[in-house]
Amino acid sequence: MIAGVEIPDSAAAAAASAFARRHTGPLLFHHSSRVYLFGRLRATELGLEPDPELLYIASMMHDSGLFTPFSDAEQRFELDGADHARQLLQDHGFGAAEAELVWEAVALHTTPGVPARMAPEIAVTHLGVLVDAIGLGLDSMDADAVAEVVAAHPRGDFKNGFLQAFVEGLAHRPDTTYGTVNSDVLAHFVPGFQRGSMVDRVLGSPWKE
Repeated sequence: MIAGVEIPDSAAAAAASAFARRHTGPLLFHHSSRVYLFGRLRATELGLEPDPELLYIASMMHDSGLFTPFSDAEQRFELDGADHARQLLQDHGFGAAEAELVWEAVALHTTPGVPARMAPEIAVTHLGVLVDAIGLGLDSMDADAVAEVVAAHPRGDFKNGFLQAFVEGLAHRPDTTYGTVNSDVLAHFVPGFQRGSMVDRVLGSPWKE
């Protein structure tokens, strides 16, 4: 129990936690833990009621695709993480609907605007990410609860470490960042990176008109 929020202790939740520890490193493990906790706190504020176990699994695995590609195919890291999460749920006997719900929560966690219109587990995963990554909603949260979360899962040099993790996880597959916020990171940190443009794609298409 941290800041009044219970941590799920099911076999699937433990497996998601172990996966995050093994594949993302301490900085992203603590970030993922805070995403769950901040997400639950924001959910209470907003009257949302996500399934705690599904939310925990989505939160713990949402960045796992940065360093553990699911397959040899180049795809957005969010999709790698979503594929890992779906497989974990299937391996633990969850049904297709629950597995797809968590898949969507992970796949959409960096997508602006859309998650808020979807199921609570998807919306709250996104909310937790926004609180921890950019501080959105932090000013409305109870300061003691926030302090308790950060004491349990320290931020350390989070801003710099978080951005560096994105560089390390995406620099070798830059084309997967097209049309996403991830291209912002590479444009800032990777010399010579040219972000893709929809305008260039439309004007450069094989159509004559």
